[in-house]
Amino acid sequence: MQVDAVLAYLDKITRFDRQQFTPLYIGKERLGWVNAAWKERLLNSESQLFEEQYQKLHCRLDGSYRSISHALAQAARRWQQAGWLNGWRNENFTAFRHDGSPYFELERAAFRPLGLTSRAVHLNGLTRLPSGEVRMWVGRRSPHKAVDPNRMDNLVGGGVAAGETIELALEREGWEEAGVRRDQVLGLPQSSLLLAERPVQRGLHREWIYAFDLWLESGEIPCNQDGEVAEHILTPFAEVERLLLEERFMIDAALVATDCLARHGYWGEHTPTIDAALARIRRPQLHDVHALAH
Repeated sequence: MQVDAVLAYLDKITRFDRQQFTPLYIGKERLGWVNAAWKERLLNSESQLFEEQYQKLHCRLDGSYRSISHALAQAARRWQQAGWLNGWRNENFTAFRHDGSPYFELERAAFRPLGLTSRAVHLNGLTRLPSGEVRMWVGRRSPHKAVDPNRMDNLVGGGVAAGETIELALEREGWEEAGVRRDQVLGLPQSSLLLAERPVQRGLHREWIYAFDLWLESGEIPCNQDGEVAEHILTPFAEVERLLLEERFMIDAALVATDCLARHGYWGEHTPTIDAALARIRRPQLHDVHALAH
């Protein structure tokens, strides 16, 4: 066990200088954070939508879910045509008001430039061996993936699309990535709620991660269905820790895996120290958490 190294890694992937970002208000609510490059782009090229106010960036849009979504969709297309957006997915995420109600939806590639908070589901696959040892199923992403090829991942991990419930996203992603059946995740209790937040090339990654533990029987092997995962490996906790410290994991998956190891007592008497570091990103397990994110 390498407790100090784990703490240093958690610091590296969870701490950043928020002063690099300007808060973004849409209507009267702060919904995002914008870096300096995107702030300049929005003020210079989208002045009909965005204006600078005292220590904040304000989006003038108001109206219905549909009208705001339409106006921002048109803006995102302009950003794509200008070469500012890559990784266009033709998939929308939902942005929520502080009270938890849906505000608008937007192409997921445009969430990070605006620093909007998305949602994702992650599934830890766990198996108890006949010896009593607990191991974790770790996925290796396909070498053909455009983003993070060959990086290590949780058993399942994926974004929650606009209009999709957490339960439906877990069911869909579970089948696509690991061949997990609906009955295996139906009613599965949530294990943790984590807020992943860090600067990225495109802006600010900010995402609620709904984490679950799924126990698989000894001899039960995950089977990827969509070609995005090259293999699943049943991995001792010590090996998971090594992969974490070698930064082989995708960062969100690393947070989920670290949280899982801590909850299952891997660090023994040092677990409270890891828990204290994870407290920066752990949140109460409420289904409707969007007010906590702002």
